[in-house]
Amino acid sequence: MSRVPDLESLRLLVLIGELGSLGKAAAELHIAQPSASKRLSTLERRLGLALVDRTRRGSTLTAEGGVVCGWAQRVLDELDELVTGAEALRTRRRAELRVAASMTVAEHLAPAWIGELRRADPELYVGLQVTNSETVGELVRRGEVDVGFIESPTVPAGLSTRRAGVDRLVVVVPPGHPWSRRRRPVTIADLALVPLVVRERGSGTRETFERALHRAGAQAVVPVVELGSVAAIRGAVVAGAGPAVLSELAVATDLAEGRLIEVEVAGLDLHRTLRAVWPAGRRLVGAAAELVAAATRTR
Repeated sequence: MSRVPDLESLRLLVLIGELGSLGKAAAELHIAQPSASKRLSTLERRLGLALVDRTRRGSTLTAEGGVVCGWAQRVLDELDELVTGAEALRTRRRAELRVAASMTVAEHLAPAWIGELRRADPELYVGLQVTNSETVGELVRRGEVDVGFIESPTVPAGLSTRRAGVDRLVVVVPPGHPWSRRRRPVTIADLALVPLVVRERGSGTRETFERALHRAGAQAVVPVVELGSVAAIRGAVVAGAGPAVLSELAVATDLAEGRLIEVEVAGLDLHRTLRAVWPAGRRLVGAAAELVAAATRTR
């Protein structure tokens, strides 16, 4: 039996925790109580944990059940963000709010912001274009989107801007790479001489990194390969193509699970500001203003 629980079982567990009753949770999911009981038992067997104490007075989560319930809620929240983001991509041509975002923002932050707007206005259609920061600026200037989000250190001319968050770039290598075993930080000189797997020119990640090197007095990046997506770069690093510099948001899970190793670089500041941008001289109103407000609230 697979140890991966199904989503409906996770929803059932969360509802039991909220309602304190298996029967009420079953009714909320429109399933019979015996079916809910069977589903819960299957979940407990898969995880090898007793999750719920069932008594005549109701159902309460065990200590382990409370922990798993918290994890389950995060999984369901992430799923909601996935669905919201996918819908925004699908409906962008008929959208009431047109948005463009750099890849890091689009993959890790924008779905939650859009979800907040949709919860307040379920009828709102949001279209999301995912591209690099340079192209985001061009789309905003041409009026093809109402608002954009960039991660580059410079704001394109002709645009107003507002801080929407902060991010940190990290140098990553696969386990077994010589840098993964170093006890001392890598020097900037070492980093500048090693061929790297990098994003294409125009990306905020590439520009941020190259500017940081320039401020530190080092030469520009020596690329071994240029790739147009974070997923492609992560795959190339894991496969041993070379080190890369990526957003901490994009590799948090890989770092936690040991697929990638962060390498400290002495004297190199890789923090950056994420920004909302819109045409200069124009006041943000309506859904565009609400989206930027949502972004600034969660930064």
